[in-house]
Amino acid sequence: MFNALSSFEEALEKRKQKGILRTLHSGQNGVDFYSNDYLGLAGNHDFQSLLLKTVQQNPELLKGSTGSRLIISGNTSMVTETEEFIAKEHQYEASLLFPSGYNANLALFSALPNRHDTIIVDERIHRSVHDACKMSNARKIKFRHNDCVHLENILKRQQGTVYIAVESLYSMDGDFSPLQEIANLAGKYNAGLIVDEAHAFGVFGSGLVHRFQLQEKVLATVVTYGKALGTHGAAVLTNDVVKSYLINFASPFIYTTAAHDFLWMSISKGYKFLNDNHTASAQLQENIRTFRKANSETPSHENSPIQAIIIPDNGQLRMLTKTLSDNGILAYPIFSPTVKEGTERLRICLHSFNTEEEITMLTKIINEFI
Repeated sequence: MFNALSSFEEALEKRKQKGILRTLHSGQNGVDFYSNDYLGLAGNHDFQSLLLKTVQQNPELLKGSTGSRLIISGNTSMVTETEEFIAKEHQYEASLLFPSGYNANLALFSALPNRHDTIIVDERIHRSVHDACKMSNARKIKFRHNDCVHLENILKRQQGTVYIAVESLYSMDGDFSPLQEIANLAGKYNAGLIVDEAHAFGVFGSGLVHRFQLQEKVLATVVTYGKALGTHGAAVLTNDVVKSYLINFASPFIYTTAAHDFLWMSISKGYKFLNDNHTASAQLQENIRTFRKANSETPSHENSPIQAIIIPDNGQLRMLTKTLSDNGILAYPIFSPTVKEGTERLRICLHSFNTEEEITMLTKIINEFI
């Protein structure tokens, strides 16, 4: 037997003993307070009908891509037209599409920085950024979450090329980055700012970089489509030079088989559907207000669809999750090492389709535990 299997088993057993062993589950039945489908597009019948009609009229959209975009046969007029459309929507010079947000971050942070550069990341940045930094061999420094004073103190000591990486809306805490202040610091110290908008795009229109008109101050923005848009894939929004550099030097782009045209079409149609349907985002904000009225203690922002309830007692967190499940409510417990030990939490995702009665039941059960 392969001699490392015993160490794998030992590591899994340790997680099992701690009650944090992860396993795969098929879709569960219950009230959804755990998915990233903030605007309900993943199951929206009107959106599905639009996609179905488009495919019926253009069945070639279902053809496989047959290769990578750069070195084989995966580049099509559909993907290039979609990229042009996306860039225009976000008021950027260019965009480059990827099969996932994780893949987009790997491409950006593995290709742009080199071993002589420095990447300064918010300590709560997405795991994909941390993984990508390892691929770049650049020096990585963490700054305290959303602490611009600490960030500037680090910037003052740097020499050479520097990148700053933040999320606009953080997925575990549900709080916003001080984007405008960080963008100003990036300009002051000539650093390249990269913003992950995975959880803000769609919920807040074209994202917070677009809302605050920071495109000229942000080197690259990552928007993903597996959350509020209800489909899959991601785009890097940037200028023509960075796009060309990624095409030439980013291994995750060069060596990944392209998605088929159905995905690119669904992204394009998703933008147009959101632009024509604003009721979902308005209803989402109303549902967030309903949740916040229950006065559950949370570090999350009052407008965020992600609301974290900190419960550092793992036993209590597991008990609360089970009680919610027994009442037909699905919410996601976050244990360490996904978050720092002592900050374990119930991560609640609110959606446009949640009802007032469902939210009231959720908050009632939570408040009985804390």
